Amino acid sequence: MGLHQNMLNEPVSRLALREPVLCKPEDTLREAIKQMQQAKLGCVIVVDEQSKPVGMFTENRLTQLLTKGPAPLDDAISTQLDENWPCVQTTDPVVDVLNAMQSANVRFICVCDEQGRVTGLTGQKGLMEFVADHFPGQVMVQRVGCAPYLDREGA
Repeated sequence: MGLHQNMLNEPVSRLALREPVLCKPEDTLREAIKQMQQAKLGCVIVVDEQSKPVGMFTENRLTQLLTKGPAPLDDAISTQLDENWPCVQTTDPVVDVLNAMQSANVRFICVCDEQGRVTGLTGQKGLMEFVADHFPGQVMVQRVGCAPYLDREGA
């Protein structure tokens, strides 16, 4: 099968998922930012008592807040969530991750299990690793700054 067909047929669970940073709606913005820094991750997922996502806070949202003046660091994070924070389920096809990223213009996608609980995080990096797995020879031999390697068949 080709890459396109695999993206349509393979589930999100086949992607390398990252461990998400989770926080509660009542946690402060300051606490969430500190967790993001410690994890070296650009987002935090806000979850309820059952680990179901209620929102996402990203570094992009933080940048928007900072351009308006001093950020309200002691406010509850639930007051500062991104408006677009798509989720996919582990059983959804990989192409849904790409579609969600494009439609919401985001880098991070929350991944949930069949019960709607957060199980991981994916996005640009997860998709790039998926693509690289389909073209290991070409990806592994590329040198930075060189012309791309094109593998042609036939004469």
